[in-house]
Amino acid sequence: MKPIWKWVIGILVLIVVALAGVSWYLSRNWKPIVEEQLQELVKSSTDSLYRLTYEDLDMTVALGNVTLKNVLLKPDTQVYARMEAAELAPDNLYDIEIKELKVKRFGILNMLRNRELHIKSIDLTEPRIHLTNKYHAYNDTIATEKPKKSLYESIKGVLNAVNIGRIDIERAAFRLTKLNEDSVSTNFGLDSLQIRAEDILIDEHAQADTSRLYYTKLIEAFIPGFEYTFSDGFYKARFEALQINTQAQTLLLTQVDFRPALDKAAFYKKHGKNVTRADLHFDTLYMEKLDFKKLIEEQQTIAQRVSVKNGHATLYGDKRYPKQPVNQIGQAPHQKLMRVKKRISVDTVFVKNIDVVYGEMSGKYHREGEISFNGATGTITNVTNDTVILSQDKYMRADLRAKVMGRGNLHAKFTFDMLSKTGEHTYNGTLGAMSATAFNRILDPLLNVGIRSGNIRGIRFNISGTDYRSRGDFHFDYDNLKIDLKADPGKPQKKRSLKIASFLVNQLIINDSNPDANEKYHVGSVNHRRVPEHTFFKNLWESLLDGIKQTAGISKEREQKWKERAEVAKEAVERTKETTQQTKGFFRGLFKKKEE
Repeated sequence: MKPIWKWVIGILVLIVVALAGVSWYLSRNWKPIVEEQLQELVKSSTDSLYRLTYEDLDMTVALGNVTLKNVLLKPDTQVYARMEAAELAPDNLYDIEIKELKVKRFGILNMLRNRELHIKSIDLTEPRIHLTNKYHAYNDTIATEKPKKSLYESIKGVLNAVNIGRIDIERAAFRLTKLNEDSVSTNFGLDSLQIRAEDILIDEHAQADTSRLYYTKLIEAFIPGFEYTFSDGFYKARFEALQINTQAQTLLLTQVDFRPALDKAAFYKKHGKNVTRADLHFDTLYMEKLDFKKLIEEQQTIAQRVSVKNGHATLYGDKRYPKQPVNQIGQAPHQKLMRVKKRISVDTVFVKNIDVVYGEMSGKYHREGEISFNGATGTITNVTNDTVILSQDKYMRADLRAKVMGRGNLHAKFTFDMLSKTGEHTYNGTLGAMSATAFNRILDPLLNVGIRSGNIRGIRFNISGTDYRSRGDFHFDYDNLKIDLKADPGKPQKKRSLKIASFLVNQLIINDSNPDANEKYHVGSVNHRRVPEHTFFKNLWESLLDGIKQTAGISKEREQKWKERAEVAKEAVERTKETTQQTKGFFRGLFKKKEE
């Protein structure tokens, strides 16, 4: 080896040794400075509310790495009590534990010289976050004497800027405790959270950067599962996974459930009254162009698209239990939406393959019947309670298709006047060909009436309504309609009498086709006055039923005529009974006299 290379190698060795010595010296002597800066940063940025402690700090200045183990960020309860007394305490209080925190490639010299902190990455292992929420009315005040400081304003006394390339949080756990005025708490928790944040910048301009959410360009989060039982014990909610991406502005929930925690018998026994029992499930619920900042800070739901796919919405009632009459005027879905205090604005809701089922237990016959709208698919547009948006277009619209009882193709369109004081709305639609016997699933158990035969060729309706009345036209094309009256389980009847009664109804009361035997086509002219205690959907059904009865030849006039005939027949029977009794009395008296 030539002597010159010996000198070069020797000089490099000396430089490495010197750098190692400097690094060792700085690691030993800068460590107290770093600790002091960390404590001061936490103190100044939280108004002395929190204290930072840790078990060990390992720092390699040459590489710019710092590792903290068993980190604790705890609130000072005495400081919090003083803040409450001064009406300055926040509603949220955090208690954080971190098993290991690694900071890689930070520039400590630049931090000390320019008061700027640049970090390549931060890794947090198994953080445990406990959030306690306690409501303080003074935090609802719009104008406060002391406006809340931004994160930059909290750190600018120590640093001019902070830039972090990436933050990774693995296997995190989160627990929320909500305290009410009586200090009674409710709790729920999440485990195994994974969160990644990229390109974090905190300086005097970052807060105004609309491309950032809380100083970050991107937050990705994955929550593997969640389940919560409501405090009243009637329902529980769960989902299999939640994924969010703030840069793409998307939120994805899979296997979403809102279902009863009790079976039907236990549910109604505990309630003691006939309330609607709901069971909802969706395979996916996907939101696009979601404003996360509005959602987090103001609980406003603002999105461009929401997709709900593959699931069911099953509603159930039990008429064996009493139902407390409640005035339902003003309780239509669009009216309830307008009363939501927080802003909701969704351009379009896409519904795909949702089974909508309503079932009921008969209070008289103790049998379950149901009607189903299978595979409901379509769109709901302009879903909002924002009056500024509604001033440009005041209608929420729904365009939906489904199979009634899994057979007939139904296409229905709804419009809701969101600004109407009387709940104005319209609905029109068509139902394709199907067998009428499919409706026995609801007619037989609930009304004790069955359809023996019947071909529905088509239905068309166009109805407009308010809170008080529905008007419109109903067209019902059908043929070969025959019904069977069933025996009352509590009052057994002879088969022959039931056959006769069914024959009379089919021959004298209903038309077996439309057009009828005289080739007259019946159109239902709906003019239905709402019963105030009926819900929006029950009133909708009652209005359609009014049209069905008219097209089947059972007009109000005809109903009244048959009622009058029934009364005449009843009076005739009573007179016959009276005459019979008188005759029996006459003969008894006659024979008695002869015997004497």
